[in-house]
Amino acid sequence: MKNIVVLISGNGSNLQAIIDACARKQINGTLRAVFSNKAEAFGLERAREAGIPAFALSPKAFDSREAFDRELMQQIDVFQPDLVVLAGYMRILSPAFVGHYQGRLLNIHPSLLPKYPGLHTHRQALENGDEEHGTSVHFVTDELDGGPVILQARVPVFPEDSEDDVTARVQAQEHDIYPLVVSWFVDGRLRMEANSAWLDNRKLPPQGYAAEE
Repeated sequence: MKNIVVLISGNGSNLQAIIDACARKQINGTLRAVFSNKAEAFGLERAREAGIPAFALSPKAFDSREAFDRELMQQIDVFQPDLVVLAGYMRILSPAFVGHYQGRLLNIHPSLLPKYPGLHTHRQALENGDEEHGTSVHFVTDELDGGPVILQARVPVFPEDSEDDVTARVQAQEHDIYPLVVSWFVDGRLRMEANSAWLDNRKLPPQGYAAEE
């Protein structure tokens, strides 16, 4: 069984989707630990409810991002992770952290990358009158939200939508595609090579699996 460690900053709904997928054996891996940079993150409670060790590490206790990430790496590595999953983890990672877990570090971002890296993606989609929005699972590299895309899910945006409407529609897709991608990785089907994502020994196009090439 592959070891999985998840990093969160908030509610942890994607974490819950991964916990549930492990419970029903969709993911043939073990969630070994959950870490948060915020002690009040509800996702830590979700982890404890599922019997998963849960830890909070406050950045305020460290004088630099690098020092925080060094300590976080040490704590993560106790659990010998084969895969580190960012599930709503809102800190920008240091190059040393990204390098340490290169090729085994996944993130989910609420936009159709490369569109709208960074924050407030749903608001941007609404303000720009987009008719389509979505979410992307990608390998993490030094470029913010810029690593190779593995899988995207698209949702419609309607003129009367609020930000909450779009958020709910996107999150419903996230809860399907993130566990799926995690399962691909732990089953040995997915890898990163030469800054591209490969699935079943096939190089994926820039927008990921099942994209129009």
